[in-house]
Amino acid sequence: MSLLQEFKAFAARGNVIDMAVGIIIGAAFGKIVSSFVGDVIMPPIGLILGGVDFTDLAITLKAAEGDAPAVVIAYGKFIQTIIDFLIIAFAIFMGLKAINTLKRAEEEAPATPPAPTLDQELLTEIRDLLKRERGQ
Repeated sequence: MSLLQEFKAFAARGNVIDMAVGIIIGAAFGKIVSSFVGDVIMPPIGLILGGVDFTDLAITLKAAEGDAPAVVIAYGKFIQTIIDFLIIAFAIFMGLKAINTLKRAEEEAPATPPAPTLDQELLTEIRDLLKRERGQ
């Protein structure tokens, strides 16, 4: 089997396609959460901390000279990324917790007993007939 044929067989598998869809949805979800954190969560936190905007926090190691850009450690962006991660991780945790709760509820629900087979029904009828005959 050629390398191209092996790749086609690999890419056509359902789990690869499911994974690709998951990655695309995850990337979109990440953008939503980043916007939520940056535009909704961080402004009040910055206000509480005295107007600090985390994304602007940085240490300048060397100032810009001419065309050379400044050398900066942008630790504020790092703090922002950590907060984004924590919120995304918490949202995923809550989603998985809800799914697991639903699965547990399904498992704990009493299963309906299977309907009696034809043999069991016939034996029950014979038993009932014999009980009636003995009673007479």
